[in-house]
Amino acid sequence: MEHIPFQKKKNRAPAFAGKFYPGSNNALKNQLKELFAVARPKSNNQRPRAIIAPHAGYVFSGKTAASAFNQISQDAYFKRVFVLASSHQVTFGGAAVFSTGNYETPLGELKVDTELVSELIKSDEIFREYNEAHEYEHSLEVQLPLLQYQLKNDFLLVPIVLGTNNPDDAEKIAKALAPYFTPENLFVISTDFSHYPEYNDAIENDLETAEAICSNNPRELLQVIEENKKKRIDNLATSLCGWTSVLTLLYLTQNKKLEYKKIDYSNSGDSAPYGDKSCVVGYWALAVYPKDMTFQVSEEDQKELLEKARNSILNFLKTGKRDKPEPPQTNGIVNSKAGVFVSIYVNGELRGCIGNFAQEENLNDLIQRMAVSAACDHRFKNLQPDEIADMELEISVLSPLQKIESVDEIELGKHGIYIKKGLNSGTFLPQVAKKTGWSLEEFLGHCARDKAGLGWDGWKDAEIYTYEAFIFRG
Repeated sequence: MEHIPFQKKKNRAPAFAGKFYPGSNNALKNQLKELFAVARPKSNNQRPRAIIAPHAGYVFSGKTAASAFNQISQDAYFKRVFVLASSHQVTFGGAAVFSTGNYETPLGELKVDTELVSELIKSDEIFREYNEAHEYEHSLEVQLPLLQYQLKNDFLLVPIVLGTNNPDDAEKIAKALAPYFTPENLFVISTDFSHYPEYNDAIENDLETAEAICSNNPRELLQVIEENKKKRIDNLATSLCGWTSVLTLLYLTQNKKLEYKKIDYSNSGDSAPYGDKSCVVGYWALAVYPKDMTFQVSEEDQKELLEKARNSILNFLKTGKRDKPEPPQTNGIVNSKAGVFVSIYVNGELRGCIGNFAQEENLNDLIQRMAVSAACDHRFKNLQPDEIADMELEISVLSPLQKIESVDEIELGKHGIYIKKGLNSGTFLPQVAKKTGWSLEEFLGHCARDKAGLGWDGWKDAEIYTYEAFIFRG
């Protein structure tokens, strides 16, 4: 029998710790904490399908990079995170995936999905095993501490370095990755924008490039890059150093119900005390979101939430005590900080309705507490043990509150409203408008008067927030 030598796992050690970012665990955590504290906050209720982030030293691009990663909720769960970075060191056809082990940073080890990496190499010649392309590539490495800091749930890493300068290769890479461009996975695209023009030229050039990306049209991006070259802007070496990675993303997103959002911009000239405004590098943070997608809760999460609510009510009616919440069974939305309302019906008659918006509790704990509160809602006759068999629950999981500037932003039947002025507040779930048939003015007036105690016109000088609700029964 032929002897096959054992191949020892070889991790990719951090090559740029202490150069592009701090080299020790504590110093890196402290810098990341400072960067995320000043970064742009999450700007969209939905979770991004992809982000585009810069890859320079953190002292230059760290705030903008943190703004991109800030669009991801810390408690979000992703099966895999694909990081696409264009090579700065070597040129080769296609893309290289890291295959022999895991990636390391001062914050710890990131587990590479070696099974998927092997499958990519075997199934498509556009991918190759070429670990040397990863060894001294900073553009992929600098994204990883940001990921580790922001994402609290474990994920599998798929690190990809693109060595090609051929748009056709980018399209082929996108085609191979398309089966994995799903909501359960996150794509992180690493790129800086203009290199070395004067400060104001960079701002103008980078905006045009960002808008081309936001068109979600690969041809538009390629055309703008070519047009920027023809302008002969002084010292402009490139408009987009990671253009092949961004182009790959555009081939993944084109013709899909997705939209790009500009999150934050800066360039190296903004970095004090190092900023030189005569010769800068530009940085944009962008995010890709589902377009017009309604807030969703998976069937698995629905089943778990209904079971948790029902068990909490049953145990309370038996013992008269609130039990300690049962722990989550899955990694879905039950682990997120989301608001919830629990309504109890017995033989079709409403017997309790209590809820709360997301605060410090996760949905798993909050729903169990709200279910017990709904069972003893003082506005109704208390629920009895012999009524459990005839009990039906209606659960409304709430998206994060979104402050609005105009009531014209409210869509009846889609949006719930939360009206707040001083210590007074009140809310109506989205289904209230459907059940009552109220007009928008009636919806606002009843909420202001009957729920918030502000009078019929009290909404006119109050803060108004909207939210969506995913409603299910059982």
